[in-house]
Amino acid sequence: QLQEIVSTITAGDSLYDFTVDGITHRIFKVIDRHHLLTIGSQFARHDALYIADGHHRAAAAAVAASRTDQEEAQRFLGVSFPQEQLRILGYHRVVEDLYGQSVVDFLERLAHRFTIAKGRAEQTKRHQIEMYLNRQWYTLSYDSERTGTKANLDVSILQEELLTPLLGIEDPRTDARIQFVGGHKGYAGLEQIVDSGHAAVAFHLHPTSIEDLMDVADAGEVMPPKSTWFEPKLRSGLLIHPFDS
Repeated sequence: QLQEIVSTITAGDSLYDFTVDGITHRIFKVIDRHHLLTIGSQFARHDALYIADGHHRAAAAAVAASRTDQEEAQRFLGVSFPQEQLRILGYHRVVEDLYGQSVVDFLERLAHRFTIAKGRAEQTKRHQIEMYLNRQWYTLSYDSERTGTKANLDVSILQEELLTPLLGIEDPRTDARIQFVGGHKGYAGLEQIVDSGHAAVAFHLHPTSIEDLMDVADAGEVMPPKSTWFEPKLRSGLLIHPFDS
């Protein structure tokens, strides 16, 4: 029934229809009361919604709501995707220097924690991190199994087994030496950053699975920073929800 409603709505004229950066956005307004009630009832069937992106914005909205009695301030804009329509890409890292080490010394220390092979992996997979250094790709395989879903995320392994002990990056949220690159940039984007001299080394990560994200949330834990790059991404600022008169 929901799919029929969506088909009916999208068969009509859209409010907006435009393409930016190769991504087409179409916005339709739902005005039929029956449609609205039916769509709303679908959310009531679910025990939980997972915040895949925008955690800080949700927290900021909660703070704003606590500071006013306005009813409209108790709501904030969001977009909901069914699990099967959401894609997670890897969220990659580049670091501007090798923390005072030569390439040879860095690789030697790295070999104590990872199995290193020259070249990219034939197919990126869990616990394999691809590294671009000195115009050469390497595949770093982590052969141990850690305790807990969060600890076994590739972003956690990279941070705790490499970035902190070998490159001195204690807090990726505040360290200016590390930058994050969205998964849509791909291998070529990482190569360009390193080859241009803006970074010394890049790390290409296998995507975190949606199941792992849910497991971490269900355990009451917080995902590591910049661990998921979600697609599709909506253009920011398309709609505004004012509540302060």
